[in-house]
Amino acid sequence: QVQLKESGGGTVQPGGSLSLSCTAFPRTFRSDAMGWFRQSPGKEREFVAAFSWTDGKEYYIESVKGRFTISRDNSRNTLNLRMNSLKPEDTAVYYCGAASHPVQFPQIVEVPPYDYWGQGTQITVSS
Repeated sequence: QVQLKESGGGTVQPGGSLSLSCTAFPRTFRSDAMGWFRQSPGKEREFVAAFSWTDGKEYYIESVKGRFTISRDNSRNTLNLRMNSLKPEDTAVYYCGAASHPVQFPQIVEVPPYDYWGQGTQITVSS
């Protein structure tokens, strides 16, 4: 059984930065796509950013472009999210997802293609 473990998160003031990391276990797991989603109370889970090893491309929701950056390693089981210039509207629980089959745009920005999910980590942006 594949498990995703997230680390990072916390509370930061507006304009601050945080980093999240997601690693899949067992370490022999090779994903075809990994992504970050977020969910606020009363709202549906929302796509934030992802990388597809199928097409080698990064994808971001418009509201985080220029502020958030994803990075990964060649093992295809780790995805990091660097978040700069954080805003109060970025406050949410952030979830990491991984797909074990090829995923490309536009499916990569949707929840269903991801087979595995982390437990979620809270990001709070507040003064």
